[in-house]
Amino acid sequence: MKNRLFIIEGLPCSGKSTTSSFVASLLEEKGDICLIDEGTGNHPADYEFHALAPAGLVSDKEEIVSLSKFTGEMFDKLLKYKIYDFLPWEIEMPIMLDKWRQFVQTSNENTTYIFNCVLLQNPMCETMMRFGFSEDESESYISKIVDIIQSMKPVVIYLKNTDIADSIKHTAKERPSWLDSVIDYHVNGSYGKQIGAEGFDGYIKCLEERQARELRILNGLPVEKLIVDNPQRDWNSAQEIIKKYLMAIS
Repeated sequence: MKNRLFIIEGLPCSGKSTTSSFVASLLEEKGDICLIDEGTGNHPADYEFHALAPAGLVSDKEEIVSLSKFTGEMFDKLLKYKIYDFLPWEIEMPIMLDKWRQFVQTSNENTTYIFNCVLLQNPMCETMMRFGFSEDESESYISKIVDIIQSMKPVVIYLKNTDIADSIKHTAKERPSWLDSVIDYHVNGSYGKQIGAEGFDGYIKCLEERQARELRILNGLPVEKLIVDNPQRDWNSAQEIIKKYLMAIS
């Protein structure tokens, strides 16, 4: 059975979107593909901007709704029920695992899917950064996801970056407001508070530890994997490594 799910992982500004598009361009030569980039809104395996609306707020029953469909007062009311960032973990986790199950059950057997993150990044942002869980707890949750998607023979391509601060600074020149928001998210999350993270340097410390944990977790997962070291230093070389890897497993 062929690999039907490719997931591109790595820290912010590591080139995940570029790599996802590159992988998709290579795979489309062999059949139908479905590329899902980060922030697309309606992700088949994720609820990145959705809320669990209680009964009586949107309809007469509890339901998951896309926040992008609401504005004004109703948006404000729904925001506190946002699945990421607001729901308690004991409610969030089963919702997310059910979403992965739905994806596997409804996926087209003749289509190859390419995802930007969602297997490591999103779970780590929640379990580690938001809730301050241990590495073992994060690994346990991610392993549950892998169990669900195992039939699709997932492949993870991880973009390892040891120039984290430089990469973030480079992107921040074009998106200064983005940098302010991610610093605030990380230093004020449970993990950031645990280590006393402050400002830009605190944000980088959070990312360094997240990457270290992700790589250890990935190493223990029963999935095919490729770790590309510092692709940002030489994209042509990195893409050639990825191309050869994909040819070898096809």
